[in-house]
Amino acid sequence: MPVAIITGASKGLGRALAGALAALGWDLVLDARNAEALRETAAELPTRVTAVPGDVADARHRAELVAAAWRLGGVDLLVSNASALGAEPLVRLDGLPLEGLRRALEVNVVAALGLVQEALPLLRAAREGAVIAVSSDAAAEAYETWGGYGASKAALDQLVAVLGAEEPGLRVWAVDPGDMATDLYAAAVPGDGDPRPDPASVVPGFLRLLRERPASGRYTAPALVEGR
Repeated sequence: MPVAIITGASKGLGRALAGALAALGWDLVLDARNAEALRETAAELPTRVTAVPGDVADARHRAELVAAAWRLGGVDLLVSNASALGAEPLVRLDGLPLEGLRRALEVNVVAALGLVQEALPLLRAAREGAVIAVSSDAAAEAYETWGGYGASKAALDQLVAVLGAEEPGLRVWAVDPGDMATDLYAAAVPGDGDPRPDPASVVPGFLRLLRERPASGRYTAPALVEGR
């Protein structure tokens, strides 16, 4: 069975994607900082699942994730979904704590690359190795208060673009999932009562990437769901 590592998998998009992959027979290594929520997620899934709680910014934790995947058979897919906002709620750049920006860059960019580096030998050895980095429309658009988070996701997009050029044997995709009703968004903009789609609604877009394996690059999940 193919094996995927998914970070930030205890809730939201990561949890929805884990459920969809498990339903297709994938074995999984799941990461999140909340150990109890992660165990609950893992217990619901029908395939072999290894739950490894921890912080992706910790190099030892990243090594544990890859080692767990190796024990299941390798790494066919790496999904970097764990994210940090930099400030909760979001604030304008003139008030953005620099420590918060460093945290966003560490989690969203440095840790994502570190996990790729750790997993690359197994990804290269896989028959159809792939990397998915969860991006954001804030990486490409200028939204007030989203500057620090958006800058980190823009950096992630560029890493994905270069990795795709450097690793032609892999598929490397940055995916903007669009608006979603997640705890991350609620923390970013508390009190926003506008209804937003359930994360599960965009999972078919991610599965389409895995099924059709288009060229490495940046994609939007809603467009993939709509068949564009």
